[in-house]
Amino acid sequence: MNIILKSRSLIALARPAVIAAACLLALVALSGCDRAAERPKMRIGYMNCNSEEETLQRFRPLTRYLSEKLGVDFETVPVDTQDFEERFAKGEFEFTHSNSLVYIILKENHDLRLLAAERRGQFGSRTAGAIISRKGSGIETLEDLKGKRMLFGPQLAPTGYLAQYDLMLEAGLDPERDLGYYAIPSGSFKHEKVVYGVYFGDFDVAAAPALDLEVMTREGKITADDFHIIAQSPIIPYCTFGASKQIDAELVEKFRKALLELKPEETVTIDGEQVKVLKSAWIDGFDQLLDSDYDPIRVMAKRANMPPYQEF
Repeated sequence: MNIILKSRSLIALARPAVIAAACLLALVALSGCDRAAERPKMRIGYMNCNSEEETLQRFRPLTRYLSEKLGVDFETVPVDTQDFEERFAKGEFEFTHSNSLVYIILKENHDLRLLAAERRGQFGSRTAGAIISRKGSGIETLEDLKGKRMLFGPQLAPTGYLAQYDLMLEAGLDPERDLGYYAIPSGSFKHEKVVYGVYFGDFDVAAAPALDLEVMTREGKITADDFHIIAQSPIIPYCTFGASKQIDAELVEKFRKALLELKPEETVTIDGEQVKVLKSAWIDGFDQLLDSDYDPIRVMAKRANMPPYQEF
């Protein structure tokens, strides 16, 4: 009987302790939930490549990787090139991934901070613009461009428009007067369409990014023998990550470090599947560049009367 009484006493004594422990665990759990809810939320504006859908598919894994590394809930925001500056100025996203000319526009007009440049293809974190003609067309020099029909990519494309426009200016040609006709057709942001415009004979020459020629050749869509490279620009920085000047400097450095440390084997879980981050984004890695590395593009933009130096 005494033993039973002692056991009941122990149970009675233990019950408050158990309840207290349960309450403590509940508080810890709630505290954890609160902390998760308190994770900062930020947005990364990614310049659209071929479509909004493709941009989301390519960069969601990279955004997830950055969220996990930095403890920030980042959101992927696809942005049309022409809208990029206006939407950034409105504060619709704090971090940017854009071509190198848009980086310069945001740097000059909004004090954007440089993070890292994307590495892809034979020139790494740099690339070039080329003027091409169909092999056998007889158009082989810049002088031959006079009176010809030329196809450009979108106007804010550094290696699909600016570099080629500047190559002509440097050679003493004025694209506005010396070409017979030039066009920036709808959908020209898909640089393949510009290349095919010459391939199928709709235009005499085209402004083709060197990287797109490289990728199309590697994928078997064209061959090196299909085209003549009339001229090629100096290599200039490729797509670039930037950060708003309002972002805490420590977070900016963590963001940069996460990009530079990103390896091809890094994976994240997307829709229940393990996805390789760099492969999904069509990126080989990231390099840290200096803002002065972008000076050749600034020189081109000033010579071509392009933003952010355009004078009316």
